[in-house]
Amino acid sequence: MDDSFTVRTATHGGRTARTALIAPRFVHQLIAHGRRMVFCYLDATSARERVCRLRMTDGDHALRYGHRQEPLLVRAGAQLADSDSPGMALRWLDLAGAVEPGAMDSRIGMAARYLREQTNPVLSADELAARAGLSTSRFLHLFREHAGTSFRRYRLWARMLRVGALLSGRQDLTTAAVEAGFASPSHFSDSFHAMFGLQPSRLLAVGVRIRLLPTADLR
Repeated sequence: MDDSFTVRTATHGGRTARTALIAPRFVHQLIAHGRRMVFCYLDATSARERVCRLRMTDGDHALRYGHRQEPLLVRAGAQLADSDSPGMALRWLDLAGAVEPGAMDSRIGMAARYLREQTNPVLSADELAARAGLSTSRFLHLFREHAGTSFRRYRLWARMLRVGALLSGRQDLTTAAVEAGFASPSHFSDSFHAMFGLQPSRLLAVGVRIRLLPTADLR
């Protein structure tokens, strides 16, 4: 929000920008040149993600830059940082990618919703494939095609979202990890580190503010 940042990757080198959209499971390093940043984790199965991708003006599938509403996003981000209003968060989200009909396979969209809504006990690919009327192999192929990541990684992402929701509701980290379906707090910590590049306790120590919007607003 205060300044630009640099994205570094093994395949793309380094590039400085004010807005970037990074695909799931694409390893990268972010270097901030200001004090504050907004990170918006768009669900890979959502229409918002597809609209946001179309609004970026440069780059490729893995890494895109230059949102068409960049100046407005920067200004709204500064207001968002100083407000607890859900309406302000939705306004920022609509600027990034307003909800529009997408081309998501309805069976995969429903499976993704099941995973987000029921993370403990963990749902298997076999169970969700049967609900969708598909063979497991066909289901897994379609899921990767439409979500941009594997079923297993998306299921882990859904559990991470559950931890975030519990933390925003004032649960402690240990309780949140167990309730979200992780075998132990250390299992959650290792999974979080592998996904985000740092320990969750370190992230929380810097005073990060977590905003989770209702699933209906993220679709």
